[in-house]
Amino acid sequence: MKPALLVLGAGPAGLAAAEAASRDGQPVLLIDENHAPGGQVWRGAAAHATEKALRERPHVRLLMGARLVGTAGPGALLLDTKDGARVQPWERLVLCSGARELLLPFPGWTLPGVTGAGGLQALIKGGVPIAGKRVVVAGTGPLLLAVADTVKKQGGQVVAIAEHRGRAELARFAGQLALRHRAKLWQAAHLLAGLRGVPYLAGATLSEARGDGRLASVVIDERELACDFLACGFGLLPSLESAHLLACATGDGKVLVDAQQKTSVAGVWAAGESTGIGGVDKALAEGRIAGLAASGKAPSRADERARSKALDFASLLARSFAPHASLKAACKPDTIVCRCEDVRARELAPHAEWRSAKLQTRAGMGACQGRVCGAACSFLYGWDAAGARPPVFPVSAATLAAVDSPA
Repeated sequence: MKPALLVLGAGPAGLAAAEAASRDGQPVLLIDENHAPGGQVWRGAAAHATEKALRERPHVRLLMGARLVGTAGPGALLLDTKDGARVQPWERLVLCSGARELLLPFPGWTLPGVTGAGGLQALIKGGVPIAGKRVVVAGTGPLLLAVADTVKKQGGQVVAIAEHRGRAELARFAGQLALRHRAKLWQAAHLLAGLRGVPYLAGATLSEARGDGRLASVVIDERELACDFLACGFGLLPSLESAHLLACATGDGKVLVDAQQKTSVAGVWAAGESTGIGGVDKALAEGRIAGLAASGKAPSRADERARSKALDFASLLARSFAPHASLKAACKPDTIVCRCEDVRARELAPHAEWRSAKLQTRAGMGACQGRVCGAACSFLYGWDAAGARPPVFPVSAATLAAVDSPA
């Protein structure tokens, strides 16, 4: 029997990779840190058709609630599971580690009630009650509409959607969708129709969140809006911790892959948001191609065409909604930048690069190891913030002791 193909991450890309790889009997072990498959996109929803198909295949196993901590020597991973440490050998692996949100500092962004846009969506899908709550959705990009739609459908009151890009820029984006991605345009139009009556503020700048111990209001273009939640969306960043642990080459903030989704490391493929932000269509197409390639099969022409179209859309998104440099002005000298260590912007300003700031102020040395403030400092100051060291997540000493010399 063939050794199991490991798929790390059970979001859309991982599910697609596992399904494609296992069609002809290839054993697959699908691993994810969450309690159920689906990732952020399908979190809280009924089991997707792909997940249902996988559960019906006896040669596919799902290991949920398991987080990659580090490597345990050549060809072995150290996992932290609900049952304790697990050393998992591997020969071939598909990495589908997804993305996290880019969070940019502004006064009051650390108040309870202020979340990332995708973060609020995940909380709602996870069961956090939003009915009757007043929500402001601010930032830039199509995710704002999706989050506002989720809030409204769950009984929340969307006070306003504040889009940083102006109407002319939005019109150009819509024009490109009409020419090249008409289905996406209809999807956006459908969301907007469902949000009829919600104030949509184009060219709007979020400058402050206010409240005494908890969020009470936000300031947008000098106008104060009372709210219970603020969902901020400034874009997504590929999650690269797993790629760095496996020594995969990265560049431009993403895992580098070839036409078969193969990384620089023998036996490792990557798919989805870790290879560049592009949405669910890109994740599914790349996942299928990676799963087939990892199991020794050629991708279909249809998957290659789907990937090409999804990559074109990803490029359009990146050009149209990259965080504008003017957002830096929202971070004042007294604004906290590193939430773990309470480091403020005025303490970081004298430094020329990330390492110096980290050594002198402890920025990036908290529990998140710079996942939040490192990306923020890259945007604010142009610094190259190094990735986290293993273990890349807080873990018990007992897990680390499961191997003689964890890398």
